[in-house]
Amino acid sequence: MPDHADRPNRKDRTGRLTGRQIDGHIVLVGLPGAGKTTVGRAVAKALRRPFLDFDVEIERRAGMPVARIFAERGEVAFREMEVALTRELAAAPPMVLSPGGGWVTNAGVIELLRPPGYLIHLLVSPAEALRRLSRSRVVRPLLAQADPSIKMQALWEARAGLYGKADMVLNVEVVEPQRITDSIVALAHGRTPEIG
Repeated sequence: MPDHADRPNRKDRTGRLTGRQIDGHIVLVGLPGAGKTTVGRAVAKALRRPFLDFDVEIERRAGMPVARIFAERGEVAFREMEVALTRELAAAPPMVLSPGGGWVTNAGVIELLRPPGYLIHLLVSPAEALRRLSRSRVVRPLLAQADPSIKMQALWEARAGLYGKADMVLNVEVVEPQRITDSIVALAHGRTPEIG
């Protein structure tokens, strides 16, 4: 068992000093458009850890896009795929994970990865999330709604409490991506992050 005594202290979600680096998965959660994939890739590269985007992996396994899975098999089938993937990852070496925005709605998934996994909520307002999605080249079923802002607000209201179970919250709306990345990397090494 490595000795963490010489590592700088940091606070966990209860405010206690831990002084330990993150030895499990780093799991980025938040609304669609929060930047989980972009930040996740950068953090994984900096930490020399594998990166896994849940939606990309599920699409690869299913042989079809997420939107088609929802249309042909339904949301329940998609959520079952998320849970199955999470179970597999529970025994995998430490990675940086980017599950979809609704992953947290699956009962028990957080507990499957934590501890030693560490959840970080990339906080963005529903309005900003929608603005970011509208600039994306990725086709999002969410934007096909008659009023996507109502849908995004509803998603936030349904999920905010679940995102609140994260170990740390980083407001990505007011901080540039590089500082977000640097803060997560510092946290992973047991140092005090710049923000959060």
